[in-house]
Amino acid sequence: MHKAVHTDKAPTAIGPYSQAIDTGALIYTSGQIPIDPSTGQVVSGGIKEQTAQVLENLKNVLEAAGSGMEKVIKTTVFMKDLSDFSAMNEVYAKYFSEPYPARSCVEVNRLPKDVLIEIEAVALK
Repeated sequence: MHKAVHTDKAPTAIGPYSQAIDTGALIYTSGQIPIDPSTGQVVSGGIKEQTAQVLENLKNVLEAAGSGMEKVIKTTVFMKDLSDFSAMNEVYAKYFSEPYPARSCVEVNRLPKDVLIEIEAVALK
């Protein structure tokens, strides 16, 4: 059995999907983009500012599910430009500690709302 997770501390889904699904053992998040949930707008700035907002949104969804960043076991990072990888990684490293989650990072042509980054995660409950 599984249930949807929702929090007002992360952007509302912009389509027919849940912010996350709680399976009882694992939390699967939808991709988070750099929208400030208090304004509904994409945060201003570059990859560092956008990465920080994405990870704050991800943290808030996980906490609403009874999990947390320290329980993340896998992330997938989608980036508009892999030349921003080092700057993204600098911010990303502030949100995780050892043992770091497994991670995939791919460059994509376009992301929702033309943002620079989107991150999804799988975490332990």
